[in-house]
Amino acid sequence: MDNNKQLTFGLIIGNRGFFPAHLCESGRKQLLDVFESRGFQVITLSGDQTTFGSVESLDDARKCAALFSSHRSEIDGIIVSLPNFGDERAVANSIRWSELDVPILVHAFPDDPGKLQISDRRDSFCGKISVCNNLHQYGIKYSLTTQHVLDPGSDEFQVELDRFAGICRVHRAMKHLRVGVIGARPAGFNTVRFSEKILERAGISVEPIDLSEIIFRAEKVSEDNPQLEAKLNGIKTYLSKNKTPDSALVLIAKLGVVIDKWIEDQQLSAIAIQCWTALEEIYGVVPCTIMSMLSNAYMPAACETDILGAISMYALTTAAEKPSAIVDFNNNYGEDLDKCVLFHCSNFPKDLLDHGKNVSQPIITYHDILAGALGQDSSWGVVAGELLPGPYTFCRVSSDDYSGSLSVYVGEGTMTTDKPASFGGYGVIEIQQLQELLQYICENGYEHHVSIAPGYTASILEEVFSKYLGWSVYHHS
Repeated sequence: MDNNKQLTFGLIIGNRGFFPAHLCESGRKQLLDVFESRGFQVITLSGDQTTFGSVESLDDARKCAALFSSHRSEIDGIIVSLPNFGDERAVANSIRWSELDVPILVHAFPDDPGKLQISDRRDSFCGKISVCNNLHQYGIKYSLTTQHVLDPGSDEFQVELDRFAGICRVHRAMKHLRVGVIGARPAGFNTVRFSEKILERAGISVEPIDLSEIIFRAEKVSEDNPQLEAKLNGIKTYLSKNKTPDSALVLIAKLGVVIDKWIEDQQLSAIAIQCWTALEEIYGVVPCTIMSMLSNAYMPAACETDILGAISMYALTTAAEKPSAIVDFNNNYGEDLDKCVLFHCSNFPKDLLDHGKNVSQPIITYHDILAGALGQDSSWGVVAGELLPGPYTFCRVSSDDYSGSLSVYVGEGTMTTDKPASFGGYGVIEIQQLQELLQYICENGYEHHVSIAPGYTASILEEVFSKYLGWSVYHHS
């Protein structure tokens, strides 16, 4: 995922002849200044093409649609802004004729109660309702600002702009998504079954590769390979290796070189790996360090071939612009019904782990569970540590073969400073009405895996999944 790609908005300035057009001139300039200060690119009509670059007539709509169409590959979202009442037909026609499939935000300027005479009267408050009515008639999906009217110079508008940017990022990222899966589903994990056909119908392609092929390629990596040296140095500086043997680090690095090449060749945005227990028994290490490093670099990697978990991670990473992790809803936390322990063995990205003075430092170590069955020699490579406290969003995408559809649940919680006596990667999250969420998960047959990322982005994910992708969404709140 190119998370640093510059977002580009198509801007439509609505105008209506009965109202003062100078408001379109000043409003357009104010918006362009705001977008420029935030680093967003804008494609919009110029004052040479229409009155102050606004859209009012049939001809204006044709010009706007043609302009947007010519920049189809660049535009990530459309912002409709009404400095005055605006012409609802021209706005709707501009979008329809552009034939762009991108999110749309409808914004209206506020009136000044002291300036309601004809020379400065906006009536954008009313015009926004009319524009939305027409977009609804046209079958065009759109998003709204939380407040009905907003000054573009306000802090509230900045928040709305950030939210819409997140919606555009996630929508762009989910279109033509390619994800990879290494190996077959572990026999003991029916819970990670998924439907490739349902995903393909949603525009998400799955690229599989056999685990034996990855192992064969890793074993063929020569000791003098410069990529191996670079990967090995990256692992050694990623986290303290603790007592991980050098021989295990070399195996982990070879695995990383091969997986990196496969990701590049297949142009993947997220992956899932069969990690239990064939890789350990045949190759001799766990893949968690490589997965942690990938996720930390915004290439989500899920374990146990959980492709839907990887997709959930990818959506979260795109929305939050931070690494994501896949966890288990694993343990109750005493008698507190709104808290539970999140756990994995683990492959958590290091940026989600607490490096503070009063916590156990994240380390690369052996897999406590597998070491008991396979021995430590085959179990090196786990990334262990405590999750950073603070706000988090959780998300789970699931496919339903019976209905032929994709469904999602999203929500938000707070990672606490509670410290359970655990190994691997872990944290205690507090979620309001947690018991209701768990009831929903169990009643609807969701998986025990859930993906998490720092920050509160549930509303962004809900908007994209539900409104723009047409998936069924439960937003826990």
